Amino acid sequence: MQSSDFVAHMEQVLDVYKDAYNEAYPVICMDESPKQLIKETRIALEIKPGSERKEDYEYERCGVANIFIANEPLAGKRIVKITAQKKKVDWAEFIKEIADTHYPKAEKIRLVMDNYGTHKAAALYEAFKPEEAKRIWDRFEFIYTPKHGSWLNMAEIELHVTIELHD
Repeated sequence: MQSSDFVAHMEQVLDVYKDAYNEAYPVICMDESPKQLIKETRIALEIKPGSERKEDYEYERCGVANIFIANEPLAGKRIVKITAQKKKVDWAEFIKEIADTHYPKAEKIRLVMDNYGTHKAAALYEAFKPEEAKRIWDRFEFIYTPKHGSWLNMAEIELHVTIELHD
């Protein structure tokens, strides 16, 4: 059985998803994931008619990048940003980009996301001057998925399906 805290957060997320589309109050889902960068070390053999492609599984590691994704399921909109790291300031800059570049006319952006440690108001105050941090923070209504319930976030589902399809 799930805890009352889990159920309460789950119900809040599901209620947001039931709302009708409203351009002034868009529902955006956001997630992030590290991705290992790899380089092939051998060229694949040429495909011959009637054969399958043959590739070597050897590769060279080239570090890690972070993928931010935000999607607006009811509008079919997707925002993707790749960063070198996954720090508070990177999240804060992505949130600012969502507000100022992609939804400048929205009255309040309803953002569904998990409770990851960087997803807090403090990140905005570390990245920007207090007046700017407050301005950005006020543009959003944050809806957090329950602990161990990040699968309720449509961006997480899309991000991991997309990564699996391209691996």
